[in-house]
Amino acid sequence: MSALTLSASVPALKPAECIGTFCPSATPAQYAMFFSGLYLIALGTGGIKPCVSSFGADQFDDTDSRERVRKASFFNWFYFSINIGALVSSSLLVWIQENRGWGLGFGIPTVFMGLAIVSFFFGTPLYRFQKPGGSPITRISQVVVASFRKSTLKVPEDAALLYETQDKNSAIAGSRKIEHTDDCRYLDKAAVISDEESKSGDFSNSWRLCTVTQVEELKILIRMFPIWASGIIFSALYAQMSTMFVQQGRAMDCKIGSFQLPPAVLGTFDTASVIIWVPLYDRFIVPLARRFTGVDKGFTEIQRMGIGLFVSVLCMAAAAIIEIIRLRLADELGLVESGAPVPISVMWQIPQYFILGAAEVFYFIGQLEFFYDQSPDAMRSLCSALALLTNALGNYLSSLILTLVTYFTTRNGGEGWISDNLNTGHLDYFFWLLAGLSLVNMAVYFFSAAKYKQKKAS
Repeated sequence: MSALTLSASVPALKPAECIGTFCPSATPAQYAMFFSGLYLIALGTGGIKPCVSSFGADQFDDTDSRERVRKASFFNWFYFSINIGALVSSSLLVWIQENRGWGLGFGIPTVFMGLAIVSFFFGTPLYRFQKPGGSPITRISQVVVASFRKSTLKVPEDAALLYETQDKNSAIAGSRKIEHTDDCRYLDKAAVISDEESKSGDFSNSWRLCTVTQVEELKILIRMFPIWASGIIFSALYAQMSTMFVQQGRAMDCKIGSFQLPPAVLGTFDTASVIIWVPLYDRFIVPLARRFTGVDKGFTEIQRMGIGLFVSVLCMAAAAIIEIIRLRLADELGLVESGAPVPISVMWQIPQYFILGAAEVFYFIGQLEFFYDQSPDAMRSLCSALALLTNALGNYLSSLILTLVTYFTTRNGGEGWISDNLNTGHLDYFFWLLAGLSLVNMAVYFFSAAKYKQKKAS
C-alpha cells in the first residue's frame, strides 16, 4: 500500500498530467513502482486471507458445545466485517480517489493497514495458538511416494493392522488422529508395514511408511475436490457483479435525484446486501432452521453451500429479466441504434444484487466453515487457501466464458450478445447461459455432496 501511495503522490513516480486528450506514457520506473505495489498486495493477501479466518476459528474450543456454536457465528461476523471494509472502500474511497486524488485515496487505507498490524500484535497475549504441524505438501508427497514404493504389497482387510502411533496423540503436531476410511484403498499401501520394517522395528522413515492419519489427510483432500470445484462456477457468476452487472448499469439511468452514481459504486449494492443478510441469517434464519434440522448452527456446511448455489441461479435469472425489460424499452423508445442509456432507473438492479448477497452469505461463508471444519487439523490454512483459489479460478473462467461467447456470437459478422452497444446485443442470453451453467453445477454438487464422507477425528 505504501508503494501504491508513493506511485500516486511523488511527482517523479507518477506519470505526467494529461494535456487535453494527450496523456504521456509512464516511465519504466513508474511502472515498476506501481506494479510492485500491486503484486506485494497480492503476496500479502496470500498470507493474510487463508490464515486469518483459520486463526480466528482456532480461538474456539471444539470440545465445548457453547464455543462450537459461537465458532459458526464467528464465520458470519468475520465475513460481515470484511464487507464493512469493502463498503467503505467502494464508496467513500472511490469518491476521494475521483475528487481528491489517488495519493490520498491510497494513503488512507495505508494508514489503516498500519493500525491493523499494531492492533493484531497488541492482542498477542489473548490468543490461543495451535501447534504447527509442518508442511502439508511434504506430508502429501510422502503418502504418494510411500504408496508407490509399496505398490506390490497387499492392503490387509483389517484396518487395525495398518501403521498408526500407539500414543493418544497423532504423530503430526497439533493434529488429532483421523479414523480410517475404505475409499482410495491404494493410498493405504503407504501405511502397510512391510516385513523388513516389522523385523527392524524402524518406522521412522515417513517416505516409506506413513501413519493412517497422514494417509487420511490426503484422502480428505481428494473427497473435498468435487465440493471445491463447485466454487469455481459460483465464483464465475459472482464475478459478474464487477463486470457485466456494471455494464448493464451503465446502459441504464444512473441518476438518483440530482446525484449521478459512478459505475464503480454499483458494487456497493452487493456489499450492502451482505451487511443486511449476515445479521438476518445469524439472528433469525439459524434459530428458525434449527427447529427443523436439529443442527445447532441451523444448517450443515454442505446444506448451506447448496442453498447458496440455488440462490445464485435466481440471481442470474433476475438479471436476465431486468435486461429483457431494458431491451424492450430501448426498442420502444428508438434507442437501439444510438446506444444511449435507457431511461430505466439503475435501482431496478437492486433485486439481483440483493439476491447475489444472499447467495454469497450462504455459499462463501459456508465454504469458509466447510474447509475449516472438514480439513485435517494441521491443514486448515492450506484448505482455506484452496477455498480462496476458487475466486481466482472463477474470475479466469468468467473471462474464458466471455471470450468464447463473444467469439461464437460474432463469428458470422453479427453484433454478438455482448457488443459495445448493449442495446443491439443480448446480454440477457448471457445471463441465461450463466443460470444454466449454475444449474448444472448445482446438480453435480448435490450428487457429490450425497456421496461425501464427513471427517472422523479422535
